[in-house]
Amino acid sequence: MKKMIVFALGLLLVSQGVFAATVKIGVLMDESGGTGDVGKPYGEGIKDAVNWFNDNGGINGDKIEMIYVDYAYKIPQAISAYKQFKRQKVVAVHGWGTGDTEAMVKFVTEDKIPFFSASYSQHLTEPDKAPYNFIVGPTYGDQTSAALKYIKEHGKDKTVAFLYNDSGFGRAPFFPHGEEKARELAVKLVDTQVIGLKDLDATSQLLNMKKADPEYALIQQTYMATSTILKDSAKLGLKTQYIGLNWTLGEKLVELVGDAAEGFMGTSGFAFWDNEEVKGIQFLKELNQKYHPGITSRPVNYIQGFSSMYVLLSGLRLADKDYSGENLKKVYESMKDFDTMGLTAPVTFTPESHAGVSAMKIYRIEKGKIKPITDYIYAE
Repeated sequence: MKKMIVFALGLLLVSQGVFAATVKIGVLMDESGGTGDVGKPYGEGIKDAVNWFNDNGGINGDKIEMIYVDYAYKIPQAISAYKQFKRQKVVAVHGWGTGDTEAMVKFVTEDKIPFFSASYSQHLTEPDKAPYNFIVGPTYGDQTSAALKYIKEHGKDKTVAFLYNDSGFGRAPFFPHGEEKARELAVKLVDTQVIGLKDLDATSQLLNMKKADPEYALIQQTYMATSTILKDSAKLGLKTQYIGLNWTLGEKLVELVGDAAEGFMGTSGFAFWDNEEVKGIQFLKELNQKYHPGITSRPVNYIQGFSSMYVLLSGLRLADKDYSGENLKKVYESMKDFDTMGLTAPVTFTPESHAGVSAMKIYRIEKGKIKPITDYIYAE
């Protein structure tokens, strides 16, 4: 069942005693569905971003009212919630999944409501197709390209398999982009296997993959299915090197599979909690000491959520209280090299591209720690 909670977060402005007005933001998040393992911490990052803004003047003296919906990764519930957001006159929405975000592009376009999301589907970055959609993070296509280039440069056999779930999210990186990029780079795609987001056994799929004997396998999943793949792969003694896209890589994976995570590689455009040299991580640690004194660590998904909402709300501040969709679109498209305190590479949107971040690193898990093995890789 859909759960709706209205968060009117933050303190009254000390200097004024009250906020001048209220600005409503809709949030669609999956906490109880197929991607809830990464959705819940992502949502916690969003909530803390809103809380921090309200504690620091809101949006130019206007208080943020966040309408937060757990839509359980079900597209009809997402569309229903979006229509309710519209009736409640939100000025912007932060969404979640690929299937539901892409399904709502036509509504968002007609309504002229800026829509950020946690889906890094390439389609959502193209203003001619999705003029009011924006993302803060490297696209799935860019991540796949970076992984395939790594295979071309470091592989011996240069063979690859794609492991994914049968959803818009699962298919987005590979079909057709991954297939086409592999051909372009002369990396041979030898197998594809479908593994459900909540599957607890992937033995049959991995045995089928074993027949093709890929040197590498790219994974588009979240932690749960990725942990299933790694545990079953270890049991079967497979030698394939796995490279996951961003939703597979995080501290939670190490917690779930222990030694089976050793050597796992992944792409990410976001800083991790133990990157203490990053200004934004220092900031978030101080923020958590204030808001959540019992919490000493956060997964990368929390950092993703905070970063994306931080950019969305910063754009609203730049709008100088003109929250019309047309003006907000212009404001976001004028953001250039926006500083997220190092939580991501600088964010730039243009009238030609709504992919805010074009840089990522490839990481490897070594002795339980997530360590970068490349510098920033920039999308072409």
